[in-house]
Amino acid sequence: MENKEIEKRINEVLNKIRPYLENDGGSVRFNRFENGVVYVTLVGACAGCPMASSTLEDGIETALINEIPEVIKVVNEN
Repeated sequence: MENKEIEKRINEVLNKIRPYLENDGGSVRFNRFENGVVYVTLVGACAGCPMASSTLEDGIETALINEIPEVIKVVNEN
């Protein structure tokens, strides 16, 4: 599958997750997809939250890996 299609699917998954983050005053922004890695930026309340790494790994990364086999890791870029 080509990157544009993968990026579209990544955004679809992030759009499902985003309302939960927004309920707590935060959000996530998709930056790019390279070599199986999704680069995002946690924004708003998520940016400084002590639970940000858990949100990233247990929420965002798990959802993306489960729904998109090409995704192997998610990295937060500050």
